[in-house]
Amino acid sequence: MNKQDILALAAARAYPCLTITLPTHRTTPDNRQDPIRLKNLMGEAARRLADEQGKRESAVVLQSLERLAETIDHERNLDGLVIFVSAAVAHAEHVPFTLPERVIVDARFFTRDLVYAYNRSPRYWVLALSEQPTRLFAAVRDDLEELTVGSPFPMTHAGRGGARPLPNDPAINASQLRDEHHRGFFRAVDQALGAYLTADPLPVALVGVDRYLAFFREVTGHSEQIVTTLTGNHDQTSAHDLGRLVWPLVRESLAVRRTAIFSELEAAVGGQRSASTLGEAWRFAQEGRGATLVVEEGYHEPATVDPSGLHLLLDGEASGPAALDDAVDATIAAVLEKGGRVVFVDDGTLAAHGRIALILRY
Repeated sequence: MNKQDILALAAARAYPCLTITLPTHRTTPDNRQDPIRLKNLMGEAARRLADEQGKRESAVVLQSLERLAETIDHERNLDGLVIFVSAAVAHAEHVPFTLPERVIVDARFFTRDLVYAYNRSPRYWVLALSEQPTRLFAAVRDDLEELTVGSPFPMTHAGRGGARPLPNDPAINASQLRDEHHRGFFRAVDQALGAYLTADPLPVALVGVDRYLAFFREVTGHSEQIVTTLTGNHDQTSAHDLGRLVWPLVRESLAVRRTAIFSELEAAVGGQRSASTLGEAWRFAQEGRGATLVVEEGYHEPATVDPSGLHLLLDGEASGPAALDDAVDATIAAVLEKGGRVVFVDDGTLAAHGRIALILRY
């Protein structure tokens, strides 16, 4: 699930909007209880909707819920499941952290869990380079999902040296021509990747044989976002197996980046291009000045936004329409939406900054 999907769900307004959350299990035999637990929550949802709307009025939503539940493959469960159903929406999402059991009926969907997963889980792109074809995956830890529907990927090299044969002409340097067509193909791949990086500027893991990796690195305009490389032919490797191979490399790279961020933050402090504490980070994030947000992994804090939208009231409680259940996650979202990046660090390492710091663009 990408940021646009989450924003679309958060923007939906209708009554009833039904949200169901529950813990799930990745392996057998534990996951055998997951469909039973879901069925029980669906029964609770049916009772809630019948009490609030009546059976006839809630029938459309309940029928949509039943159809959606039938499509869920519990063999592919992660640690939690979120279901959103209204008269116009039917969507289920697996998340890599556990969730409580709950049924929420409201005029909007309860999207906090997805926001949390989006902001806090290590996310990255995996670009598997090949002639036939190059594939792009959205990754969360070792869970990979290939992008296909509505995407230019997978991309196949249809030119000379790919799907089309090279000309049989001794006057032409076939090797040179093949290489140039490969460069052209990987330029097109890089351009298609760029659209995703603009919308979601995540780290990139490259996969491929040495030859294709060399061509891509020669033509790419996104080398700064490439964090690791898995070398080898993985044209037939499944998303599941590829995730198990790539994630340890990405995890190691992210650990190195977390270490390096402290030097970057120290330089920003010395250059007076930083802000500390949640209130200051929130204000500069709203102004679009946040380049990199550094935040302790376990830091959460409720707050209320003042009428200007630029200041937080940190009173230990948050209530009313201006309340934020977690102002830290809201700050993370603001930085990401304005093109910044977020780096999580161990708890206790940002005590001097109030557990959160923002490196400013200017």
